[in-house]
Amino acid sequence: MRINTSCLALIASLCLTCRIMATESVKPVRMGCGAMTFDTVPGWGIRPDGHSAIGPTHGAVVVDSAGNIHTSANEGVFVFSPGGRVIHSFLGKDYSDIHDMEIRQEADGEFIYGARNNNAEGIKFNIKSGKIVLRLGFPKESGLNLDKFSPTAITIAANGDIFLSNGYASNHIFKYDKTGKYLTHFGSKGNGLQQFNTAHGMTLDTRYEPPRLLVCDRNHEPKGRLVHYSLEGEFIEEVVTGLGMPTSAAVQGDFVSVPDLKGRVVILDKSNTIIAVLGHNPDPEKGGSYDIPQDQWIEGVFSGTHGSYWDQDGNLYVQDWNVSGRIMKLVRVK
Repeated sequence: MRINTSCLALIASLCLTCRIMATESVKPVRMGCGAMTFDTVPGWGIRPDGHSAIGPTHGAVVVDSAGNIHTSANEGVFVFSPGGRVIHSFLGKDYSDIHDMEIRQEADGEFIYGARNNNAEGIKFNIKSGKIVLRLGFPKESGLNLDKFSPTAITIAANGDIFLSNGYASNHIFKYDKTGKYLTHFGSKGNGLQQFNTAHGMTLDTRYEPPRLLVCDRNHEPKGRLVHYSLEGEFIEEVVTGLGMPTSAAVQGDFVSVPDLKGRVVILDKSNTIIAVLGHNPDPEKGGSYDIPQDQWIEGVFSGTHGSYWDQDGNLYVQDWNVSGRIMKLVRVK
């Protein structure tokens, strides 16, 4: 049987054109309310061939000082322009499976800090060169005898102290100095007021002076809560409960975005009141599901919402825990 290669090329070209036209035909969806109203950007982060640029995702997203968007996927870290085009990537065993990230401008450059649950470590690397300058393993100096070290979250204090949550295992939060020296640990696994039942996400809550740790206690009963701890590891308060499965938190000004794995992002104000809900998935079988392929994505409806981050203009970038690798841009409506 002879195959006409020119026909195959034409068919491939038509298929590509159809995929691009299908993406372009999707209209933006408006979500939220009041000051927290956003429009989606259809096709953001999609390659010209119509497929996701990053592969399966179980990670985070951060924005650097130049406005570029860094998102971690199973294969590594991908860097997007604000327009949604991949401009760089860090792939391979040193950058794979980064579950959570923070970004920080320091005297000698800008760095991403990452928590790698599958690799039992925290890392720090330069966003320009990709050079890993610090690795944080389980601190034997803690005196703990753990069966598993599986870090899920990382954040950094103003003085450079690093906090690493063992959220998929013992639920201790370990504190290191900026050189990686172990300082202390706090917390334990359970459903008590000062215990964590999956300390899944964590950030520095700069809405307060002095800043506090804001911890996403994903599976705590009643289902899902945020808690405050001091940077010395002292329990302060339970911030809000009943959030579903809060996975991470990102602060900008007086506001906090909190993805819920069940398929939504909630926005809190400084009083920790929910003032907007974004992308709510009403389908209980698809909200919180990893196995939603790209051809089943619905514009403006999230599935396994896992990471979020703000840019300087107040736009939000949201990543789903997703088999096809979904990252979305939400443009703030002024």
